[in-house]
Amino acid sequence: MTAASETPALPTTRPSGCPFDPPGEYATLRETAPTSRVRCPAGMDAWLVTRYGDVRAVLADPTMSSRGANSAHANPNADLDEEVSPGSIIQLDGAGHSRLRKMVIAEFTVRRVEAMRGYVQELVESHLDAMLAKPGHADLVEDFALPIPSLVICELLGVPYADRERFQRQSTTMVSTDATRDEGQQAYQEVSDYLADLFTEKQRNPQDDLFSRLISRGVSAGDPLTMEELVVLGLSLLVAGHETTANMIALSTLVLLEHPSQRDAVLEAPERAIEELLRYLSVVQFGVLRYATSDVQVGARAVKAGEWLVAALNSANRDEDLFPGADKLDFHRESPRTHVAFGFGAHQCIGQQLARVELQEALTGLFRRVPDLRLAVPRESLAYKHNTLVYGVRELPVAWG
Repeated sequence: MTAASETPALPTTRPSGCPFDPPGEYATLRETAPTSRVRCPAGMDAWLVTRYGDVRAVLADPTMSSRGANSAHANPNADLDEEVSPGSIIQLDGAGHSRLRKMVIAEFTVRRVEAMRGYVQELVESHLDAMLAKPGHADLVEDFALPIPSLVICELLGVPYADRERFQRQSTTMVSTDATRDEGQQAYQEVSDYLADLFTEKQRNPQDDLFSRLISRGVSAGDPLTMEELVVLGLSLLVAGHETTANMIALSTLVLLEHPSQRDAVLEAPERAIEELLRYLSVVQFGVLRYATSDVQVGARAVKAGEWLVAALNSANRDEDLFPGADKLDFHRESPRTHVAFGFGAHQCIGQQLARVELQEALTGLFRRVPDLRLAVPRESLAYKHNTLVYGVRELPVAWG
C-alpha cells in the first residue's frame, strides 16, 4: 500500500460559492489522471475512477465485487473485511444478489409504480395544504421533502408511518460519516430489532404490502427468506427508500429557487427536468466502492485483483465528453437519462422509477401551488450535509406571499 503522505486524499471538499458542484479536483483528474490512486477516509488506497465511460465500465463489470458498498470507503470507522450479511441486496454479488433482486424487482416495475402516482399526488397536495396553512413560512425539509418519501415507502413496504421516528433517527446515524462505529452499530441494531418484530407479525398476519409479499413469495417458490435475510433486505429498502429522495426534493427546490427562470421548464416537461436535476446534483456524493476480484484494465490503468476502486458518480455526471456544458443546469439537454445518478449495471438502484415519480410530483406540485416560493434566509446561512453519504440541505427555510 502506498504511504499516506504520498497518496492524495479522496476529494470531498466542494468549491466555495456553489453548493451544487462536486469537488473541483474532479475536472482536473478527468483531463490528466482519470483513474488515479487516492487515500480514502476508511484508511485504504483505492483507484478513483472519474470519467463517465470508465465509471460505467467498472459498474457493469461482473468481476467488480460490491462487497464494500455502500460508500464504505467514505467512513473512517468502516470495517472493509466484515463479512457480507445474508440479505444485503447492495453488497451481495452473483447468484446471491440475483436471487434477492428477482424477489423485489416486481414491486418496482414502471406499471406498478405508475399505479402509485395518484397516491403520491394526494400526499403532495395534502402536505402543501398543511404547509400553506402556516403564516407564510416553513422548513421545506421537515414539512414537505422528508415526510412525502417516508410516507410512500412506509405504505409500499407495510411499515406503520407512526413508527417513522424509530427509523429516521437511526438512518441519519447510519449514513453519517461522523458517527462512531459504536453509534453506527447501535443504530443498525435498533432498526434491525424493530424490523424483526415487524416481520414476525407479518408472518402471522400478512397484509397487502411488499414485506408480506416477500415472505409469501419465498415460501411459494420453495426458497423462503430467513429472518436475518428479511431484516437486512428490509433495512436496505427502508433507509434507501426515503433518504435519497428526501434530499433530492429539498436540494432540487433550492436549485430552482436559485434559477427561477427554469421553473417553467419543470412544469412543462417534468420527466426531462428531473433527469437533469438527478445528473446535476448526484446526491450520492462520495461515489460507490468496488473490489476487483481479478486483474482488469480501467481506461489506461491496470488494476490488479484485490485492489479497491471508487466509481465517482458525481464526476461521471459532469464529464464534458458526454454532457457538454456539464456544470450548467440545462433542462433541454439531449439524452437526459444517460446519467449514472442511480448507478449502473447489476446493482443499479432498484427503486429508481419510484424516485422519479416522487420527484416529478413533488416539484411540479410545489411550484404550481406556490409560484412565489422564495428562500426565507440568505443562502449563505444554509447548512449542508457534507458529512453524510447522501448530500443535501439540513433545513430549507422558505416563504411565500
